[in-house]
Amino acid sequence: MSKVDLHLHSTASDGRLSPAEVVRKSAEAGLRFIALSDHDTVAGIPPALEAAQSFPGLTVIPGVEINTEIAAGEAHILGYFIDYHHPELLASLANLRNSRLDRAQRMITKLRNLGLDITWERVKEIAGDGSIGRPHIAHALQEKGYINSFQEAFNKYIAWGGPAYVGREKIAPAEATQLILRASGLPVLAHPLTLTNPEAMIAELKKNGLAGIEAYYKGYTPEEIKGLVRLADKYSLIVTGGTDYHGLGTSDETTIGGVEVPLESAEQLLALAKQRTPRPASP
Repeated sequence: MSKVDLHLHSTASDGRLSPAEVVRKSAEAGLRFIALSDHDTVAGIPPALEAAQSFPGLTVIPGVEINTEIAAGEAHILGYFIDYHHPELLASLANLRNSRLDRAQRMITKLRNLGLDITWERVKEIAGDGSIGRPHIAHALQEKGYINSFQEAFNKYIAWGGPAYVGREKIAPAEATQLILRASGLPVLAHPLTLTNPEAMIAELKKNGLAGIEAYYKGYTPEEIKGLVRLADKYSLIVTGGTDYHGLGTSDETTIGGVEVPLESAEQLLALAKQRTPRPASP
């Protein structure tokens, strides 16, 4: 079991566990460093930091995952050690969440036109106080028996290019990278192998201040990890990693700490954050 997991989600976005529960499970698993990185929201950070006070051996890194759009789909940018009170960051994330609402409603309309009877009201119930995302729609589809797994929902209906896919307010990867920097954070390219040409994206974002890439990720083979580490070395980037845990409870989900991330990854990230940020964010 790894001591590091820098990619975790909670009920603040599309995870199933509260921020406090994520912290507790991480501590029980013996982790030393985690990052709460919910989609387009920092609402889970204060309760996560508060919960972490009960587990002195665990460091919780304030994070966020910003979903950006590119010509061939999406690229996700993680921000670590962000100032989660930063006004511009909060305003930008609010705009992105608002666009998620319109997008989700339009996706549901498309799904209903395909004969899949799910409702906006039920998707909102599933999301609760979290930022509505496609996993909530997938959950509603699975409840009705239209799919057998979350991945099937994406593959058949709601992934980019799917019959029910809908784009949303666009923010470019470079724009998200610079936004994270302005919020005193460290921008990292999430799961690069979801991109058609990861090196081209890495090279572009490096020019805009990219600090690292996520090389240790669920499902990545040793050969793929080695290739990403080589790219990180080539562009002088930190290598990070995590499970992208959502707490879905499915048999194929990688549990917290289930991806072996070197302790050095967290330590290098922490060292760089100390260089850039004069004082840590307060709960």
